[in-house]
Amino acid sequence: MPHDFSDKNIGIALTGSYCTYEKIFAALEELTHTKANLFTVFSDRAASTDSRFGNSADFLKKAEELTGKKPIVTIPDAEPIGPKSMLDILVIAPCTGNTLSKLANGISDTPVLMAAKSHLRNNRPLVISLSTNDALGMNLKNIGILLNTKNIYFVPFGQDNYEKKPNSMIAHIQLLPETIEYALKGRQLQPVIRSPYPISE
Repeated sequence: MPHDFSDKNIGIALTGSYCTYEKIFAALEELTHTKANLFTVFSDRAASTDSRFGNSADFLKKAEELTGKKPIVTIPDAEPIGPKSMLDILVIAPCTGNTLSKLANGISDTPVLMAAKSHLRNNRPLVISLSTNDALGMNLKNIGILLNTKNIYFVPFGQDNYEKKPNSMIAHIQLLPETIEYALKGRQLQPVIRSPYPISE
């Protein structure tokens, strides 16, 4: 049965893991079919950096086409998200290691981080869709902090290339709608750690 979020305001906040954008925008398009009222927020880098994975202007345009709203791209425009109770749930997808570490340490120096800080003041759920090459390195402690933080939930994630990038982990973005459904009920979708590879017996 398709997910029905017709009475929900859902924010999708994008940071600079550009290699994931194809899947992220596919997930965003899927959310349009849930009848949710969608908003997007772009970090400074996401809103201005062109890469081999696409141009920032094209991504901003596509986000507007999918949601019917111009993306939020400045800290002043992100700050009212909390005071105006704009969102029922906010998703950071993709969430880079840089954003993850700042979030865990209370830093809000980008539109995405300001959106998260402002949203969390209302005790409403924040979902993290992880994408970082150092999840099992320097950022492991930050993942632990956020897993143990009230109102923060994770899209289940696993190692994406354990041979060439053993510290890298990425969210299973296809589980985003189900993760949102659980988070809205105050629950973490389990299991959190899911390997994309067969487990040897």
